[in-house]
Amino acid sequence: MAERDREAPQRCCSYHTVQRRLPVLRWLPQYSLGWLQLDLIAGVTVGLTVVPQALAYAEVAGLPVQYGLYSSFMGCFVYCLLGTSKDVTLGPTAIMSLLVSSYAFHDPAYAVLLTFLSGCIQLAMGLLHLGFLLDFVSCPVIKGFTSAASVTISFNQVKNILGLHNIPRQFFLQVYHTFQRIGETRAGDALLGLVCLAVLVGLRAMKGHIPRIHRVELLSVRISRLILWATATARNALVVLFAGLVAYSFQVMGSQPFTLTGETPQGLPPFQLPPFSKVEANSTVPFSEMVQVSGAGVVEADGFFPLLLSLQLGSLTNLLGSFVSSYPVTGSFGRTAVNAQTGVCTPAGGLITGILVLLSLAYLTSLFYYIPKAALAAVIICAVAPMFDARIFRTLWRVKRLDFLPLCVTFLLCFWEVQYGIVAGILISGVLLLYTIARPRIKLSEHGVLFMQPASGLHFPAVESLRDAMHRWALAVSPPRCVILDCTHVSSMDYTVVMGLADLLQEFQKRGVTLAFSGLQDHVLQVLLSGPALCRAGKG
Repeated sequence: MAERDREAPQRCCSYHTVQRRLPVLRWLPQYSLGWLQLDLIAGVTVGLTVVPQALAYAEVAGLPVQYGLYSSFMGCFVYCLLGTSKDVTLGPTAIMSLLVSSYAFHDPAYAVLLTFLSGCIQLAMGLLHLGFLLDFVSCPVIKGFTSAASVTISFNQVKNILGLHNIPRQFFLQVYHTFQRIGETRAGDALLGLVCLAVLVGLRAMKGHIPRIHRVELLSVRISRLILWATATARNALVVLFAGLVAYSFQVMGSQPFTLTGETPQGLPPFQLPPFSKVEANSTVPFSEMVQVSGAGVVEADGFFPLLLSLQLGSLTNLLGSFVSSYPVTGSFGRTAVNAQTGVCTPAGGLITGILVLLSLAYLTSLFYYIPKAALAAVIICAVAPMFDARIFRTLWRVKRLDFLPLCVTFLLCFWEVQYGIVAGILISGVLLLYTIARPRIKLSEHGVLFMQPASGLHFPAVESLRDAMHRWALAVSPPRCVILDCTHVSSMDYTVVMGLADLLQEFQKRGVTLAFSGLQDHVLQVLLSGPALCRAGKG
């Protein structure tokens, strides 16, 4: 009996460990029919958002549209088993698609290999607990990049709105050639694109003004509000469906004023190894050369955007996704918001979304032929436009104007090359951080003697600054002044600083001036007192 009592806590501990490793076990035993109804509604609603966005984001990535759908279902299944938040959805996003377009060279083989390598690096970062590196990416850098990405992605779709072809993808060349060839605009594409934009903007604005549904209201009022909310939430799917019907009608009548998506291969992607080599016309590109060409993209694709997810979860999604021809994915802010607003109860809502994507691949790809590119361009523009945060400039002006520097540098350089903008912004943020460490703020006051109080920790870059301040305010004046160095707010101090203080003690002793300490850590004080220099030192 006693042995059985000892085994019970062990079994309980083992079960909790399994629950931690497999979060689906936390909610699955309590799953109910009521939860299923809400998860089904949420899954279908998010699915109606995912499918048109996946087609559109594949265009941003420079890949055939089916690769957007290939990238949209694996994250749903993985997160259903391992996800800890009921709201988060994984899949292709606008920013990730932009990065893929820079490093996959419009070649699906490079995009899929990028997915596999990103998953491997994410897995290594998770195992080594390197997630803290993301703490060094400051908010101004992120805002600068996302704002530049919003402008870049939006303008990249202007050519589809206008019906222009063979426009370069490099931003500055794109701007030049778009305006140069503005006279070649196709009237049908432009009209349809602008109408789709207006409808999407209107539905988005309408959704924000729909009152909440209350049980005390009339049934007809509740139903009408529910219909309005569903229409606004599924606006992307409805607009794409409407545009496809219009294009199909023209096709039946024997004319086609729109640029269409074209043929999309039907069926599920084969489950196979990622392409570790690529066969071209007369040669084979080996794995090492493929990695060398797209190596910078591996770091960017996994380094900045799985900020809301654990590295282990992102790694598993990308690793498994590479076996079904996915390009790199991450958490989607927009679809996560839709999931939450729809009232999802568990991660099982993602299972419904994933099944809907698979059904689209299996049975609906023939209908994608009639989707006008102008409609997909309108979906992309409306999805990325909110990423441009104009309020950040006013906020930085009020909080810390020096943060304008990494923000502006990142924003401007990202139009040239994304990686240069991000790296430059991080470096400038690092320099500003190091400058505050090397030049700590020192409060000066008079209490019969000169009272100096560093506002933060003292580290080795700050030694010269502290020495210069003491020379300027105490030793360089006539007569030299006694100093009390208040270290109450100094929480840490390294070896170089201690040696610098010892040298200052000797200098003060040679000038016959007192240097006293207040609030100094005991072990540091003992090191100073054990040296050749003698000083008066206080602790309180």
